[in-house]
Amino acid sequence: MQGQVLQVIALPGAELQLAAHWLDGAEADALLAELQGSIPWEIHRIRMFGREVDSPRLSCWIGDPGTGYTYSRTRFEPNPWPPLMASLRARVETACAARFNSVLANLYRDGRDSMGWHSDNEPELGARPVIASLSLGAVRTFRLRPRAAVAGRREVRALELPHGSLLCMGGDTQRLYQHDLPKVHAAIGARINLTFRYVHSTEQALS
Repeated sequence: MQGQVLQVIALPGAELQLAAHWLDGAEADALLAELQGSIPWEIHRIRMFGREVDSPRLSCWIGDPGTGYTYSRTRFEPNPWPPLMASLRARVETACAARFNSVLANLYRDGRDSMGWHSDNEPELGARPVIASLSLGAVRTFRLRPRAAVAGRREVRALELPHGSLLCMGGDTQRLYQHDLPKVHAAIGARINLTFRYVHSTEQALS
């Protein structure tokens, strides 16, 4: 099924496009149920404030051979693509006009799971990476803020990411902005987020 067309979101210096209903409800429901049960979810260890802690969500790194990825000083080697994810990758590539060889799958079990401020600017991703973010399940707020403060302030832009939405971030977005997914105090269900990306070899990343 053809997904909804991506719409440009204005943010100075960034390249953002969002399709709030890229997948219809029935397909998004089926994909959420399938991925919750079939992906080998793990608790990744990350480095925060000088010490290693459990990441506040479950994750799984999936990709082509040779797409090992270093995040927060931890090296992740890819799990193979499940058939369902491989076909989904081709559709996301078409929607975002980009190539992807890997995806970080995150499972936010409830509102207490979250993601702190960061940029996807690791060397393996290149200087101007395209990151495609597919959201399934509970609606969560995705926030962006400039990496550098202006007059001592950093304005925060909030986006609601519904079930079945696709957000494409490109250009200088990762160089100029950070993003996060804050905790939610209300009782909400699970959310899966698939962030497709292209990992370059070490030689390509440093050239």
